[in-house]
This record gives sequence, C-alpha cells and structure tokens, in this order.
Amino acid sequence: RLQGAHQIDWSRATVDSSSVRAVGGGEKTGPNPTDRGKKGSKHHILPDAQGVPLNDTLTGAQRHDVTQLLELVDGIPPVAGKPGHPKRRPDELYADRAYDSEPHRQQLRKRHIEPHLARRRTEHGSGLGRYRWVVERTLSCLHRFRRLRIRYERRADIHQAFLTIACVLICHRYLENAFC
Repeated sequence: RLQGAHQIDWSRATVDSSSVRAVGGGEKTGPNPTDRGKKGSKHHILPDAQGVPLNDTLTGAQRHDVTQLLELVDGIPPVAGKPGHPKRRPDELYADRAYDSEPHRQQLRKRHIEPHLARRRTEHGSGLGRYRWVVERTLSCLHRFRRLRIRYERRADIHQAFLTIACVLICHRYLENAFC
C-alpha cells in the first residue's frame, strides 16, 4: 500500500544497527563491546529515504555491521503497487564508517546501487549526516517499542518476529501520516 501511495522513496536508502541487552541470553546473542561484554543482540535496519523500513535482521552484538550489509540489501522483498516490475533496490545506499569496505562497494555496484559509505581514518564532516539521520530516527522509533529495547526472549525467532512486527507498525503509522 505504501508503494501504491507513492510513499516509498527508492532514490536512496540508509543502513545502520543498534545494540540491545539480552537479559536471558539465548540464540543470536554475544558479548556486547559497548556494554562491558554483557550478552547482547544487534538490530540491523535498512529504511528508505523517508524512514520506511525495507528490511531488518537480528544478530549477536559482537557481529560487525558490514557483515550484514549485503544480506540486508538482498533481503528487500519485491514491492509491487505500481505498474511495471516490483521494485527491489534503492538507487543509492548511505552508511557510516562501520560499513567501509571496498569489496562491498563493488558488490553494491554490481547490484546497480551507488554506495556512499563513509571512509575510515578520515575527518568527520563528510556530509553523509544529512541523509543518515533518517536511519537514526527509524532506530529510535523501533526502540520506542519496549519489547525491543531490552531483549527478554531466549529464542531468536521470537525476537525477530517482534522486530518485524514493529517495522510493520511503523509502516502502518506512516500510511496514516503519523510516523512513529
């Protein structure tokens, strides 16, 4: 319905992740480097230019962000709603320094996506922040759902289901013009 209402902006997408504590441990948890090695998980999200979540995934907190980049891009489901072939790929992809990888840039170009990945060991002020704030807002919206702020489920499939339901609710609210 979002695609049919012209509310998905395929011109660019952003990608980022956020770590959460996993109180009970379980599948897809690991030592969280930002929380003194306590068990945690990571929510990886890929929204469009407006903040509509296109894909999400769950990993252990110790997994590096770049390992999930291609999985997130390839996992975007075909979105119909307009005449023609369903859309699956954004035109451009923005990401922070955690995603800096030349092989991943090449893979994105093979998928006809122009990568804008910040480079490591460069000064801040690359200008990517004016596009990346959208993914930070989407992560903030996800963590307004109390069940996602701290992971209580031991089974990864249940927590992944809650993550996907939260993305669906964000999309539904976006249709009603009440984002978050």
